[in-house]
Amino acid sequence: MATSMLRTAFSMRSLHAHAHAHVRPPWPFPPHSRFSFPPRHTLLPAKTYATTASPPPNTKWAIRWRKAIRYTGYLVGSSVIGVGVLTAAIFLHDAFTYRERHIDGVPVSPRALHPERGGPKNLPVLSRLLSDLEDDENRELVQKPHLVIVGGGWGAVGVLDKLTPGDYHVTIVSPETYTTFTPLLPSAAVGTVSVRSLVEPLRKIAARLKGHLINARAVDLVMSERLLEVETIAPHGKSERMYIPYDKLVIAVGSTSSTHGVPGLEHCFQLKTIGDAQAIRKRIIDNFEAASLPTTTPEERKRLLSFVVCGGGPTGVETAAEIYDLCQEDLINYFPKICRKEVSIHLIQSREHILNTYSEAISRYAEDKFMHDNIDLITSARVAGVAPDKVSYTKRGPDGKTETHEIPTNFVLWSTGIAMNPFTRRVADLLPNQVHKKAIEVDAHLRVKGAPLGEVYAIGDASTIETSVVPYLLELVDEADKNKDGKIDYEEWEVMVQRIKKRIPMAEEQLSKVRELFDLYDSDSDNSLNLNELAVLLQEIGNKITALPATAQVASQQGKYLGQKLSKIAQRRKVLEANGLRPEEGDEAVSGPFRYLHLGSLAYIGNAAVFDLGRFSFMGGLAAMYAWRSVYWSEQVSMRTRALLMIDWIVRGIWGRDLSRL
Repeated sequence: MATSMLRTAFSMRSLHAHAHAHVRPPWPFPPHSRFSFPPRHTLLPAKTYATTASPPPNTKWAIRWRKAIRYTGYLVGSSVIGVGVLTAAIFLHDAFTYRERHIDGVPVSPRALHPERGGPKNLPVLSRLLSDLEDDENRELVQKPHLVIVGGGWGAVGVLDKLTPGDYHVTIVSPETYTTFTPLLPSAAVGTVSVRSLVEPLRKIAARLKGHLINARAVDLVMSERLLEVETIAPHGKSERMYIPYDKLVIAVGSTSSTHGVPGLEHCFQLKTIGDAQAIRKRIIDNFEAASLPTTTPEERKRLLSFVVCGGGPTGVETAAEIYDLCQEDLINYFPKICRKEVSIHLIQSREHILNTYSEAISRYAEDKFMHDNIDLITSARVAGVAPDKVSYTKRGPDGKTETHEIPTNFVLWSTGIAMNPFTRRVADLLPNQVHKKAIEVDAHLRVKGAPLGEVYAIGDASTIETSVVPYLLELVDEADKNKDGKIDYEEWEVMVQRIKKRIPMAEEQLSKVRELFDLYDSDSDNSLNLNELAVLLQEIGNKITALPATAQVASQQGKYLGQKLSKIAQRRKVLEANGLRPEEGDEAVSGPFRYLHLGSLAYIGNAAVFDLGRFSFMGGLAAMYAWRSVYWSEQVSMRTRALLMIDWIVRGIWGRDLSRL
């Protein structure tokens, strides 16, 4: 019995050893890894499978908790280190910033302290400024040509941005001490962004060029003596006038709103400056505060909460959309609900559609959005008059007769067209060839027509590039008529086309079909164009050319073009003189004519935005709105305003708009 049991045990031990002799190591895992699996022919007890598959649940949770605690420690530690480094950096910045600066013995020119008098009106002539001699760099700049820039908007900033330091002695003349990012003024008018986020001091912008700022308003120009007359407010509160001499003058004063002969516009708001935005915001809050009083009658409450916008362009549309957002997102939460119920927003447009300069699809999309938001669109209507408590407008009825309507209101925004700035009007009156009603006419090099060549330029809303070719008819014929027979054959016509494109680049599209134009206006079919036929042809071409729009995009491009060109003229001064050209005659020698590149138009329509990119259009909700914000954020003048603008949008998204009346 014992012998048989020993034999059985020995045979079982041999069988077990034989089975394990055929088992290969579980590569690439170690033999005791929980990822190693026995071969199919190896039989293991159920308990063995359970222990080799995975650790117990308690072990899993312990591992996860250890990882979580470890990464949390990394995060907290890195945050503490980051805050410490930032605090140390701020401390070091303050330590090196707040230090004594010795300013004793700063030299000042006697002519800056006691300006000489001169000019037609015997006014003080600012031939030297207080900081002209305070260091070596400024003393060198005094010997450079004096460039005076009138204005502080998009065009002026574009010039300053592209000028090379050391080329000119730069002086800015502006009634404001800052430049404004005007496209976001509707947002500032309702508190979506702060006005501080839209302004950049002109002195900071000019500091790169060691430029000067004269806080004054330009009033007159003496071209014969190259003197700019300005008016400033003296310390005693009275206005004071003086002359600023110049070698080159850039007029970038912008424009004013056109009245169209409508009476009562003194009761309207405009939206062109920071002051306008602040006044609009105050009126909106005042209206809601008065409307929330129990003593206010229902009729008066409706009038107080009626907002009328005259003009269906980008400014008018964006302002109407911003007012709607303010009422819908903020005021409804803090004022009686009846106030939000009584709000009415009206937009009066003289054309058939709002945003009529955009594509048809965009106009339709904006109109549908406004109709969904219950914004009253009044198209094909004209404002007849504005009173302190109402707006009157006329519109044709179904029977074709003109009907007059009234809207009781305590808020009217006027945003329809542009007109000449008073200084622009004065300059135009001084020149015989200036007949344009809205701006100073300039040539393709942005030189003021009729002014001394290469001395006076105009850009932005203050200018319009000439589109008429007829005044150059005889000159063009003289250049192209090779055989001097008084007629232009087809080969000579091709030469003339190139000359026209060089003088007026905006005519290129109308001159794309050269042969067809020649045959079309060759009325007597003699394979040539006489003077009468050429006059008719050039007149038709000029009538088809569309003037550039009065937008920030145009002003900025013109300013940058002019800044680059002026720097080239200064740097190649000796080369020009060696070739018998004065610096005033160097425009064509150093640069081609100005060519506008349209980068698209965009507008905000209330938690949505539209983009008109020429052949393509893009419109939509939040995605388009964030794209609109991104474009305007990237176009800011400085990183300071970019940071402030981003903070404003974050604050508005988390805590809403500021409803205080300041």
